[in-house]
Amino acid sequence: MRKTLRWLLSLVVLIGTMGAAGTTAQAATAAEPAAAADIKDQILGIPGMSLIEEKPYPGYRFFVLNYEQPVDHRQPWKGTFKQRLTLLHKDVSRPSVFFTSGYNVNTNPRRSEPTTIIDGNQVSMEYRFFTPSRPDPANWANLDIWQAASDQHRIFTALKKIYKKNWLATGGSKGGMTATYYERFYPRDMDGVVAYVAPNDVANKEDSAYDRFFAKVGTKECRDRLNAVQREALVRREPLEAKYAAAAAENGWTFSTVGSLDKAYEAVVLDYVWAFWQYSLLADCASVPAAATATDQEIWDSIDAISGFSAYSDQGLETYTPYYYQAGTQLGSPDIKQPHLGNLSRYGYQPPRNFVPRDIPMTFQPGAMADIDRWVRDNANQMLFVYGQNDPWGAEPFRIGYTARDSHVMIAPGANHGANVAKLLDGEKALATAKILQWAGVAPAATLADTGRAAPLAAPDAELDRRDLEREPQLRP
Repeated sequence: MRKTLRWLLSLVVLIGTMGAAGTTAQAATAAEPAAAADIKDQILGIPGMSLIEEKPYPGYRFFVLNYEQPVDHRQPWKGTFKQRLTLLHKDVSRPSVFFTSGYNVNTNPRRSEPTTIIDGNQVSMEYRFFTPSRPDPANWANLDIWQAASDQHRIFTALKKIYKKNWLATGGSKGGMTATYYERFYPRDMDGVVAYVAPNDVANKEDSAYDRFFAKVGTKECRDRLNAVQREALVRREPLEAKYAAAAAENGWTFSTVGSLDKAYEAVVLDYVWAFWQYSLLADCASVPAAATATDQEIWDSIDAISGFSAYSDQGLETYTPYYYQAGTQLGSPDIKQPHLGNLSRYGYQPPRNFVPRDIPMTFQPGAMADIDRWVRDNANQMLFVYGQNDPWGAEPFRIGYTARDSHVMIAPGANHGANVAKLLDGEKALATAKILQWAGVAPAATLADTGRAAPLAAPDAELDRRDLEREPQLRP
């Protein structure tokens, strides 16, 4: 009987325990939050955000989007326009990179170097006034560096609610300038900036740094070879312009903006030496023809391959009108002497005004770049500038002052306008990689203990990491 009672008591306790456990389980289930909404739904839940398309990519979600922006951030009631951006989504638990090219956005999945280093998400923005991200009608006075920085600020503010980890800004050339200007106007948004090959034309009328660069870049043999081809192209202006006219007729090129085929021809030729060092390497000098014995076709082919004869046609200029407008109103532009041309040049290095339709008014603002330069020198905080030793645009770089904090300027030896962290000397490459990881908040313990062990967190991906070498406009970064 005692055994039976003991057994019954145990059974009651067991049943009671199970019942309590069941009640607790039900309560826990009821208390669990609903599953997070799909990332696309979260993004499209942002007011003003709309989907253009989603493209599949292994390990990521990739969205091409439109975001409604004020035409004028100072007077937002004066209308809006749709600005394109893309989002390469890895995970909301990862840090994010805000990439800008300063031009049109690439609508294919791509990953910038900092995004690979931190294994993060990437937002890429199309710069305002590059079509189709252009207000209609277009008031060109609303195209300036502060308005563009404010575009970034609004996009960041909207997406930060979803991507809550650290953010870095990056870009190359005009994109590096854009990332720098964004930091100047909204220094509390980003946790770090990586600006590649970003020109810093502080005083637009003082360009002697470029002349000094071209007097010593590479080797004397290479410089002489390039100068001779450039000079020969002006000596042979008449037969080569005949070829240009034939090419223009075949391709439908017109020259209303620059004013004449002759002006366009000389602009292309005068870009030759600059463009070589911007896009080529010292080793490529071997492919430059010997001017004295070269045929007209060989001179033509070399100029076309390096400078591009379509560059100053109306059709070549149209895409880049916003850039030339900015160069002539705020960014500045180089004016190099090229004494080896003697009196063969009729127009000299032509200003941006020559490459923008005359119905668009332009007034240069000399204080804009001086303000950026002062701010970077005095206030840079967790900013990294990377330049190429043989890149003409590095002749006027950003510099860091004594009051800057945890900021660096590094130069990749022998590199051109494609300089990046991977091309730095080993010690600087490791330091730069470690800083990027630290600023993003994802530096492994081994990296924190020894910066020499810093390495990218994401595995290489030949397609995703491919740099699309779209030729940027001449007279330009």
